Amino acid sequence: IHQFSTLLSACQGKCTLNPLHLFHPSPPTHLTSGHHQSVSDVNANASFSVLVKFIIGARGCDVPVEDREDPYSCRLLNITNPVLNQEIEAFSLSEDTSSGISEDRVVSVSFRVLYPIVITSLGVFYDASDVGFQRNITVKLYQAEQEEALFVARFSPPSCGVQVNKLWYKPVEQFILPESFEGTIVWESQDLQGLVSRNLHKVTVNDGGGVLRVIVAGEGALPHEFMEGVEGVAGGFIYTIQEGDALLQNLHSRPRRLLDHLSHLHREDALLREESSLYDDIVFVDVVDTYRNVPAKLLNFYRWTVETTSFDLLLKTDDDCYIDLEAVFNRIAHKNLDGPNFWWGNFRLNWAVDRTGKWQELEYPSPAYPAFACGSGYVISRDIVHWLASNAGRLKTYQGEDVSMGIWMAAIGPTRYQDGLWLCEKTCETGMLSSPQYSPQELTQLWKLKELCGDPCQCEAVR
Repeated sequence: IHQFSTLLSACQGKCTLNPLHLFHPSPPTHLTSGHHQSVSDVNANASFSVLVKFIIGARGCDVPVEDREDPYSCRLLNITNPVLNQEIEAFSLSEDTSSGISEDRVVSVSFRVLYPIVITSLGVFYDASDVGFQRNITVKLYQAEQEEALFVARFSPPSCGVQVNKLWYKPVEQFILPESFEGTIVWESQDLQGLVSRNLHKVTVNDGGGVLRVIVAGEGALPHEFMEGVEGVAGGFIYTIQEGDALLQNLHSRPRRLLDHLSHLHREDALLREESSLYDDIVFVDVVDTYRNVPAKLLNFYRWTVETTSFDLLLKTDDDCYIDLEAVFNRIAHKNLDGPNFWWGNFRLNWAVDRTGKWQELEYPSPAYPAFACGSGYVISRDIVHWLASNAGRLKTYQGEDVSMGIWMAAIGPTRYQDGLWLCEKTCETGMLSSPQYSPQELTQLWKLKELCGDPCQCEAVR
């Protein structure tokens, strides 16, 4: 479904804006019946005008979630003619490729599993000049971010395994490597001489019809922190594809699933247009609406804000967050947050960079991010929004909007106002400014309590 970010511009008596409404979000199928509440009702005595907008990608991903490589992007899981019910050699050398020992004593390659496989053997390239196997080599397979190898194969003259084509293989303990598994194979020579190795462009990758992908550390991207030695291949592995019948059934039903998904997108787009026409509360920006594109959505919105509105402060939050505008306004007045170059939120410090999973970051080189505000909400001054908008075409987007914002802000060093009342986790505290990760029904209940007794967390006196 489309993702939403709610952004709120606060102006101290200077704005000529449309009628003011706060939208409590609901799923896209109920967009036109969402509950709206006037902000003037929330804070009638404050000298603030408020404009609230949802920021939404103009296009939804046209690939069904079940057919994507991962649920966070819009890349098709392109499996065709899978090789089933047989063992597959992951890497192979062409017949005319001559073998020779390189200077590299440690070589490694990373890969991602796109459909479950089982690795049955690890292998090393052999040196054609050797009589038999005359070397000592260790091959290890690591899961991303793990320091201990999942399994190890050791090759030596008295224990060299079985020769298949141009490799020697030894069996390993068999584990099912699930979809999205990311691993690294490391070959290490225990001798003074190097390995028989090739760069990734000199070997044939047998992906079984698309069930795995070799990860290349291309320009602007980083290898995993634990990658050892030189990127390349000094052998290979043998694997089988699991759950072949389920895979064939999935591929067979893909055309029907695609048609259903496109039909759903058209219905959703119609509901979004109806919502926008009725309440004028949506800004459509020119991106495909996926999790990986949220930073681009943010930059596009900043540019729209500068081009179309006049404002002093901007509050960014997510559509699953409780936001107490009255408390926000009171705190702005109490802290005199009306100067330039400031950023008010609850900041995560020294947050480790993830190299795998939903928050995978392969392009930011440091092991930790600069300070960034957690996603339940933050407020920035007008000059920062203008800087972001004017540089939107040059700012690099990273894996998430919050960490991207932190990296961008590290370039200009705004004054940070740390405030723990912007809650980072789903919990309810009296006096909180925000709290994240609520369903529409839970948000409705919080506001009912807030309206009933002034406290969204509890109404002890009410029976």
